[in-house]
Amino acid sequence: MASTHLYTYGITDDGVEFETEGVGDATRVYTVEHGSLAAIVSDSETMEPDRSDENLRAHDDVLQELLYRDGGRTVVPMQFGMVFKNARALKGVLRGGRRAFRKALNDVEGHVELGLKILADEGATVDREAIVAAVQERLDPVSDGEAENGLFSDRLVLNRSYLVERDDRAAFDEAVDAIIDEYGETFTVQYTGPWAPYSFVDIEIGAKR
Repeated sequence: MASTHLYTYGITDDGVEFETEGVGDATRVYTVEHGSLAAIVSDSETMEPDRSDENLRAHDDVLQELLYRDGGRTVVPMQFGMVFKNARALKGVLRGGRRAFRKALNDVEGHVELGLKILADEGATVDREAIVAAVQERLDPVSDGEAENGLFSDRLVLNRSYLVERDDRAAFDEAVDAIIDEYGETFTVQYTGPWAPYSFVDIEIGAKR
């Protein structure tokens, strides 16, 4: 018997349904709709899903699949672990947060998030400001926003996420290729994505319902 609990991945603006491997061994993703908003969900047997590597990967995989479906969807992602008791509780959140969700969808419409890290060898002497300035000069013209993710290691020279329009993706890739050509022999350059735009959405939902 299917649970009434709803694990929620994010918000989009149109209904969708497909089979996939979701969080908690879910096999189907679908939407719960309220007005112009559609919450992307799968059935959950628990209100507290295990924060396992498998579940974390499934959460991101569902969002990535949505980025490519039907020519690409705009998605406002939720952080891992957001579960609602039932559709009524979820619709209440969609209703109460309608303006914030709508603004977030508009802000990231047609965009994806891409990540760039540049790491130096242990103990290397680095002119970080010069490298950051050079990277900004290449990436600012082909991105619509950036977010600093923090230098949690002494080796990190740069760790940023970029909001990139789908139509600018090829140009952004070329700019990153140029950065790799310039720094790849001296530093480790890690380019990741596309991701749902976590770093460019600021919505606090509060306690699970």
